Amino acid sequence: MKLAILREIAPETRVAAIPETVKKFIALGASVSVERGAGETAGIADAEFEAAGATIADRATALNDAGIILCITGPAPDSLAGAATGALLIGALDPARRADDIAAYASAGLDPLAMEKMPRITRAQSMDILSSQSNLAGYKAVVDAASAYGRAYPMMMTAAGTVSPAKVFVMGVGVAGLQAIATAKRLGAQVSATDVRSATREQIMSLGAKPIFVENVAGIEGEGAGGYAGEMSPEYQAAQAELVSSHIAKQDIVITTALIPGRAAPRLISDAQLSTMRSGSVVVDMAAEAGGNVEGCVAGESVVKHGVTIIGAVQLARSVAADSSALFARNLYNFLNAFWDKESAAPMLPDDDEIVIALRVAPRIESATATPA
Repeated sequence: MKLAILREIAPETRVAAIPETVKKFIALGASVSVERGAGETAGIADAEFEAAGATIADRATALNDAGIILCITGPAPDSLAGAATGALLIGALDPARRADDIAAYASAGLDPLAMEKMPRITRAQSMDILSSQSNLAGYKAVVDAASAYGRAYPMMMTAAGTVSPAKVFVMGVGVAGLQAIATAKRLGAQVSATDVRSATREQIMSLGAKPIFVENVAGIEGEGAGGYAGEMSPEYQAAQAELVSSHIAKQDIVITTALIPGRAAPRLISDAQLSTMRSGSVVVDMAAEAGGNVEGCVAGESVVKHGVTIIGAVQLARSVAADSSALFARNLYNFLNAFWDKESAAPMLPDDDEIVIALRVAPRIESATATPA
């Protein structure tokens, strides 16, 4: 079985394989062809892939007779000519917003598997690209906020006086939020956090942050589909808005992470609430691409309103390309390894497996990979 690793198109900086995973795929009996320059923006030279056993080629040669194509984001369908009929195209394919491309992949004889659809189940944790990339994004959100914030994070006691610690408020305690809390704490900030899921209170406290929760109003006791929060009741939304208004005015940095799959991001901070924050404060909106949690947020840009810098964060994992590539590549390897048949040196994807069902976003065609009888 031949695997093709594609070079991504800017602004994407990550790569879908690293020398470590190349060696592992070859150990499974596969051959690996890497498109020339695929790892450059992630700090991986072609020579490193070659040393791991891969061949370096142009895209057409890399794709020729490939049974598996690994990518970060889905490439243009017309750029994949030459792959074997039924080849697996595996990556973050964004089927919700790229339905036409998904259909084109299938029409071209490919079997697209969208890794962001990975179910949140125990045996799939090591394959979950959303978790691995969100973890780094949460870290980077705090680092970017520190860069934009004109003061120090930790308390400093000097002969010239004391520098007070920054106050950081994290809204939404999923994977990204938890890493944001941990990073802000490491930098010495006073950290508080909130979420609509009551179960996150203990997680917040375990990281040394102060939980800020609406009391005596029913919110969401459990998690919604896939571990995400569901929608809040109108009563809870009103109570939360009042709580946030009183708390946010005292904060220096706010990180928002709230997303609801398949819907626009919930509005957490209004323009009126922004106006109560101290001039020079920073808000990082990690839901900017989904409409934003913050009124006035612009995806991919930093804007200033009422003296507050609002960073519309987009694909923060790309800005730490070496680490995010390594985690993404391991997710892809873990997925394929879990279904790898040693005798045929190819993955077997049972049609009734819950992971396969979740990832397959187009009708299955006659595959170049092994399938069970």
